[in-house]
Amino acid sequence: MESCCINQFLEGKTIFITGATGYLAKILIEKILRVQPNVKKLYLLIRAPDSNSAKERFNNEVIKTDLFRVLREKLGANLHSLIQDKVFPVPGDIACDNLGINSDMQDEMCREIDIIVNSAATTRFDERYDTAIRINAFGTLNVLKFSRQCSKLKMLLHVSTAYVCGEKEGLILEKPLHYGETLNGGSQLDIEVEQKLVEETLKDLKARNAAEKEVTLAMRVLGIERAKIHGWPNTYSFTKAMGEMLLGHLKEDLHLIILRPTIISSTYKEPFPGWNEGLRTMDTFIVGYGKGKQNVAMGDRESILDVKNPWINERGTPVKVKKFHLLDGMASLHKYIAIHYMPLLKILKWANLILCQRLQTLHSNLERRINRVIRLAELYKPYTLFKGIFNDTNAEMLRMATTESNADDTFNFDPRTIQWEKYFKEIHIPGLVKYVF
Repeated sequence: MESCCINQFLEGKTIFITGATGYLAKILIEKILRVQPNVKKLYLLIRAPDSNSAKERFNNEVIKTDLFRVLREKLGANLHSLIQDKVFPVPGDIACDNLGINSDMQDEMCREIDIIVNSAATTRFDERYDTAIRINAFGTLNVLKFSRQCSKLKMLLHVSTAYVCGEKEGLILEKPLHYGETLNGGSQLDIEVEQKLVEETLKDLKARNAAEKEVTLAMRVLGIERAKIHGWPNTYSFTKAMGEMLLGHLKEDLHLIILRPTIISSTYKEPFPGWNEGLRTMDTFIVGYGKGKQNVAMGDRESILDVKNPWINERGTPVKVKKFHLLDGMASLHKYIAIHYMPLLKILKWANLILCQRLQTLHSNLERRINRVIRLAELYKPYTLFKGIFNDTNAEMLRMATTESNADDTFNFDPRTIQWEKYFKEIHIPGLVKYVF
């Protein structure tokens, strides 16, 4: 690829993208159609029971989003014909054998596919363990098995996360995870044993006639427990690490590329600045603060936080935010809550008893807010207090290759060109207000 433009590489190629209704996949689909409309085909795996349902989800959740505004303006009525000719939503599910694709469609795809991009995942940090291991680990294995059947395949690109490293400190080298390794130097990780543990736990819960809510809670707790036993902070990074291990262990001679993004935020320039969808990591705190509902979080005191433009609520008035308190650990957080919130909670509790439960709603809401802050702090602690520095040698080599192939304008991803304070204040936060608030 050093000697040719990336656009030329994509021309005439058939690309299969999983997780096609997800945030990253949508951006990739839009980018390909905008910069290289002469791609041969885009097969998009969409979780749906049938072809019509897959097309409906694609239209409603992908094409009709504001992300495709530039493409709609550029092509007008021709966008419809481009989609008809090039884009093929495929009903299926990576958690199923053969990705849940019917045999006729599978045969056709396996004869034509040049590139597979696996961006399907569940990204909730405390996801149910059964769901996370089924999608992030064994779903990834199903994609690998499918890839082996594609006779023309040039590469499988798997989207993972930089945080498969756990909570390491200092310089973190970009190296593959070996099958069965753990981050705490403890016993070997056996992924099959983890799956059996999930099945046995679910069987026990069923035997006790546990309610669905109880099952969900038990699966979430189990995921966090198993992750921490082996050195990972949460279910998400743990099961994404499993997926990487399975790929590396079983890929054989397949050309595999693993992409490890860190924190994903709004679009920087293309197709336009500030597009976003859903709450992502740090956005939970930004939105909570901007709406005046949260004024405390944990983080590195060396970080800069400067949110100057208030959110205008539905009544047209600016939301008054309180002074923001950045705490350096769980002990500081519990101390802050004990001083600022617990006395009021106790007063409400006794007043509620005296007034025959008339203050129950006020008491419950405050208690819920306190528990939410503690839960979010525990969940995001590995990232808000992260002390690692990622080695970006591979990314730098790729950036140099894009420069040499004159693709810098189209595929620029050099972070040194970004003015970060300007990005957050003028692009990312206004984008959150428009698309998320």
